Amino acid sequence: MAAERPTGHTAAPAPSAPGASPASLASGLADERVDHRFKALPPDAEGLTVGALAAERRNLFTGGFTTPVLALSAESVAHNLDLLETYAERHGLAFAPHGKTSMSPQLFVDQLKRGAWGITAAVPHQARVYRAYGIGRIFLANELVDAVALRWLAGEMTADPEFRFVCYVDSVRGVELMDAALGAAGATRPVDVVVELGAGEGARTGARTEADCAAVADAVAAASSLRLVGVAGYEGEVPDADPERVRAWLRRLVGLAADFDAAGRFSGTEEIVVSAGGSAWFDAVADVFAEIPGLGLPVLKLLRSGAYVSHDDGHYKHLTPFNRVPEEGALEPAFRLWAQVVSRPSGEQAFLNAGKRDAAYDLDLPEAQMVRSGRDGSVRPATGVTVTGLSDQHTWVRTEAGTELEVGDWVGMGLSHPCTSFDKWQLIPLVEADGTVTDYIRTFF
Repeated sequence: MAAERPTGHTAAPAPSAPGASPASLASGLADERVDHRFKALPPDAEGLTVGALAAERRNLFTGGFTTPVLALSAESVAHNLDLLETYAERHGLAFAPHGKTSMSPQLFVDQLKRGAWGITAAVPHQARVYRAYGIGRIFLANELVDAVALRWLAGEMTADPEFRFVCYVDSVRGVELMDAALGAAGATRPVDVVVELGAGEGARTGARTEADCAAVADAVAAASSLRLVGVAGYEGEVPDADPERVRAWLRRLVGLAADFDAAGRFSGTEEIVVSAGGSAWFDAVADVFAEIPGLGLPVLKLLRSGAYVSHDDGHYKHLTPFNRVPEEGALEPAFRLWAQVVSRPSGEQAFLNAGKRDAAYDLDLPEAQMVRSGRDGSVRPATGVTVTGLSDQHTWVRTEAGTELEVGDWVGMGLSHPCTSFDKWQLIPLVEADGTVTDYIRTFF
């Protein structure tokens, strides 16, 4: 029997009632209807639920998908998720992967199943998405001074006594704004905060000196709606970063935690949070956090890497710590963007039908990797094919003399920078090595 195809637009299902698990809430995404909102999905799937379409196990190349189409390797995503789980366990680290990379509740569930402590956010909107899908622990790696967002947060914490939220503070003024907004909102329990130590002069956010950090901690102690629970920062912003400079800054962070502990600044908490770790220096984080001395309370050593889930073929391919510690494993790039040759004006030039609206381009251009013949479906390496630029809807390609590439061929490209790859696609096919689409990853940007 054919699946029901209702006419008209069907809105996404609302998340279930508070208290439902992230897995049960994310499973509801399978009930969303496929329609014009989602790029590249088969036109003849209009009106099917996402779950029904996934159950058909269509082939990415012959199942009616239109180009350009972004695909995630099912095998590589699973491998990457497993690898960071075992890495964190091996080094005694708790893990709160940064959810801004994918903004996908399904991937959050996979991370939580693999032992993640919680999910990291950067802005209030992301935290709202997390809560809509049942995330019980959120680490917001920013100072939160928006009064409206703080009122929402106070309501969430009152409604769910089990919900844990931690965020940065890096200024006395920020502490004052948080305390005033939470007080006005009638907050029923204090918000946990960690003092952010800046990575150096000219770096991004964070109090610049230990004295500045102490002043922020003093302000927290005087605020009735905040509780100091630790220290944190982002080593990826260390100026002229190299292993020595990064480790030196991480030791400053650990020293700050020890100084605060000795001064009794954590007397109101049950554990001390020490957090750092992007996707470029988590080996240094593991090394230095292993040196954390015995403190007056248990220490939660919290790593926050996020880009690992898909890895990439550019920026993180070169920066990943696994290049320095290959014995620990290797991440696999999971993205491939397939676009079609729509113009071949000369023997040295071709144009594909993907552009800035489809591919990340903020760090590196896409990399042509494979060509699938438009005539017989055979696949070959993209030898002699180089991406030279992107327009809004076109990829500029240079071809070496004698390169076989014709209108109608599909070109598979690797991408650089996961964060700006996920955010261009609302529903991404999860594809096995033989081209079978097994699921669709929903994103919320």
